[in-house]
Amino acid sequence: MPRTDALTPENVPPDSKPTLDTFTRNLGFTPNMMATFAKSPIAFNAWATLRGTLNKALDLKTREIIGLAVYEVNGCDYCLAVHSYAASMARLPADEIMLARKGHATDPKRDAAAQFAYKIIKSRGQVSEADLKAVRDAGYSDANLIEIVALVAMFSLANFFNNVFNPENDYPAVTAAGPI
Repeated sequence: MPRTDALTPENVPPDSKPTLDTFTRNLGFTPNMMATFAKSPIAFNAWATLRGTLNKALDLKTREIIGLAVYEVNGCDYCLAVHSYAASMARLPADEIMLARKGHATDPKRDAAAQFAYKIIKSRGQVSEADLKAVRDAGYSDANLIEIVALVAMFSLANFFNNVFNPENDYPAVTAAGPI
């Protein structure tokens, strides 16, 4: 059960309205998470700006795979549902989506990014030299590593928000990933 009410169109704070309207226009509806997050124009707009900027990092499939690994570790059912759907729209097959939730991918380069993101979130950033070497050896630059760290942080912000406020889910629920 949601822990706070989502906004209705008539009570969106003026400073959140342009950002929320953009999401609504792009998605074709207003997700409950965003209608709740928009209660704080400062936090909502900061997250939306970070999200929009990080959408330029890496490629879509790699970002979705990283996100799924983070969502699974953080136990965010809302984001798992949303992004399992988004990953399927990005043409990731169901078995690849489940693999991503466990911090892996079938493509070797994406697998290195997924494993690195998984290690970041599980260890709270306390990764080893070997972890850095593995992701670099897969072809990622230091700039890419920074982008992966930023993606983990941005995805985690959404997870923490959803885990605290528990907005009603707009997407089909996903099944448990099993042991990680």
